[in-house]
Amino acid sequence: MKKRWVLALGSALLSSAVMAAPFGEEADIKYSQDLWSALSSAGLVGADAIMSTPYTGQHPHGAVLDTIDAKVSVGGVNDLVIIKRNYGGEGVSKQAVADNPSKYLQAVTVMYKRKGFDADNQDWFWVKYKPDGSLHVNPKGMQLAGAVAKGAKAGCIACHTAAPGGDMVFNHDRYAKGM
Repeated sequence: MKKRWVLALGSALLSSAVMAAPFGEEADIKYSQDLWSALSSAGLVGADAIMSTPYTGQHPHGAVLDTIDAKVSVGGVNDLVIIKRNYGGEGVSKQAVADNPSKYLQAVTVMYKRKGFDADNQDWFWVKYKPDGSLHVNPKGMQLAGAVAKGAKAGCIACHTAAPGGDMVFNHDRYAKGM
């Protein structure tokens, strides 16, 4: 009996260690590459990406934003993705972005619903891409993919926890529990 209890405790500790792993791990980076590929194939990122109407943004995303959501398949699993294109730079305006988005695009931030990934945070997988699909890094050099800044006072999860509706989405409450 004692041996089983020790094994169960060890297994629980290992599980919590896996769940608490920092973002930017090799598996997160690989998944973010698969996600970018799926987004590209669906015409949601890249030079000829589908675009919504630019609107005035705010920190930390950018002076002008463009947000779309869709369903996309990653690794044979089809689920929800929210893509926010972050625009900035000298001369940026909603009209300038509408006329020449690639000139002002600074980042593509993505929330992808990945069942079983992070139940405490609605199973969102977070990524901050550069316009070419490579990953942005934080000041510590960590690549921004996975449960970005889980448990921190700042970062994707910390900020989006404040979104109304309990779905971590600011633009609407379509994905709120019970709706």
